[in-house]
Amino acid sequence: MDRLQTPIPNTLLADNLMHDDSFDDEDSVLNSNLRPSKSQLKREATALQDLGEAVVKLSSTQLKQVPLSDELLAAVKAAQAMPQRGAHKRQLQFIGKVMRRLEEAEVEAIRTALAAFQAKRG
Repeated sequence: MDRLQTPIPNTLLADNLMHDDSFDDEDSVLNSNLRPSKSQLKREATALQDLGEAVVKLSSTQLKQVPLSDELLAAVKAAQAMPQRGAHKRQLQFIGKVMRRLEEAEVEAIRTALAAFQAKRG
């Protein structure tokens, strides 16, 4: 037989395909809603980067009062020493990356400390 005339095996016919009756479209929709959208992840990453930028603007005495990990503190001090150009922007992005790895409680502690500083100024 010619290659174009080769019969289709029965296992590939639509009637013989295995069908999972336990699959439920509603479960699929619910599971897809549990994972945040790409846009939501980007908004959260930008918010953490903005938070990091606010930490970089703190004075050294204020910085000592904010609960930061050693890695984050070193990144913040490096950003403070850089001029306001490309390297500084890349460092802010790195700070955002480090902050994304923090636990939610750690991020909330940083937000609380920044809010306390702003309340004292305002």
